[in-house]
Amino acid sequence: MPWGRGASNLARVLSIRKLSKSFSGPRAKAVLRDISLEVAAGDYIAVMGESGIGKSTLLNLVAGLDRPDSGEVLLDGVDLCALGDDALTLVRRKHMGFVFQAFHILPYLTVAQNVALPLALNGLADGPTHARVASLLDAVRLGDRGASLPRELSGGEMQRVAIARALVHKPRLVLADEPTGNLDPESAAEVLALLRECVKGEGAAGILVTHSQAAAKTADRIYVLTQSELKALGHAGVGRQADRRRGVGDRRRSSRT
Repeated sequence: MPWGRGASNLARVLSIRKLSKSFSGPRAKAVLRDISLEVAAGDYIAVMGESGIGKSTLLNLVAGLDRPDSGEVLLDGVDLCALGDDALTLVRRKHMGFVFQAFHILPYLTVAQNVALPLALNGLADGPTHARVASLLDAVRLGDRGASLPRELSGGEMQRVAIARALVHKPRLVLADEPTGNLDPESAAEVLALLRECVKGEGAAGILVTHSQAAAKTADRIYVLTQSELKALGHAGVGRQADRRRGVGDRRRSSRT
């Protein structure tokens, strides 16, 4: 099927069906067992769980960085598990955005150049690139720092750069793995609010993996990963209240019209 917003404007962005993964070796371990999950455009969910339970493994499987033992990962109806490595690289480059605990900002590039990297990798023209980068820097409240180098930024500011970089190419799916693990509580709260606001405002589907209940409460729904299942805890509520205060839903709808 053709892949793009015009041809693939599906409400259900991500479908995980009966996903299982185990690791062999002297201490063989089954990490994920028959995990299923649906995430639609505009959804922002959190996955919680103890350290080592398999949260990062789940993200790696969704991103096509690892292969499951069984099950399917469908992005806009395309089974990523059936794609080769080169095709998966293109899917990640064009249709996914990533925010990690480590900022992964290139120290020799300016803030604007760091944000523009996904656009450059996708071969987009300079004119639209500048406008899109400026728009995302404004969204993460760094509009006046485009010419700065990373060494001039705080940790919270560098993570805001990472958020802008993750969204600049308009991905269908944004994956955030403990994005506030290296931040102080005040910076963490600001980054989480901006991450949610930007993901929702862009109409992407977002998955936040975290061990923090405070972070998880910024999502629409919370899931808990255990040794036996991925269990839904229901609606988080806090994030939706924040959306109503900021008018994120109205902005997202207007951006699509």
